[in-house]
Amino acid sequence: MKTSTLLKGLTLTAALTAALSASVLAQAGPGPGAGMGGGMGAGMGAGMGAGPGAGMRGMRFDSTNTPGWALMTAEERAAQQTQMRSVKTYEECNALRDKQHQAMQERAKEKGVTLMVPRQNVCDRMKARGWIK
Repeated sequence: MKTSTLLKGLTLTAALTAALSASVLAQAGPGPGAGMGGGMGAGMGAGMGAGPGAGMRGMRFDSTNTPGWALMTAEERAAQQTQMRSVKTYEECNALRDKQHQAMQERAKEKGVTLMVPRQNVCDRMKARGWIK
């Protein structure tokens, strides 16, 4: 009788382990997702595919490197990303970056907040990667 109870317990444990393992294995893991820079959110693309930014794989314009990101609307953010990905020269990039930074400085002053200072000049990075001349 003890053997029968032990066998039932082992069978139940094995069945439970198999069921739990199946659900874990069914979970999505690393792999193709919403695009490069997964933290960008759907629709932002981060340079995947043809179109603006197609050559800028991995280049992200987001809250970690864009002063005033939190002060912009979703539409302004998308427009800023598109504009930055469409620049062709280092001078054009710096002019756009400076214009955006000035606008965000004014908005931050109105709201009484301090803008973050980016760790690097995005235009320097884009030039170093060969994305702009």
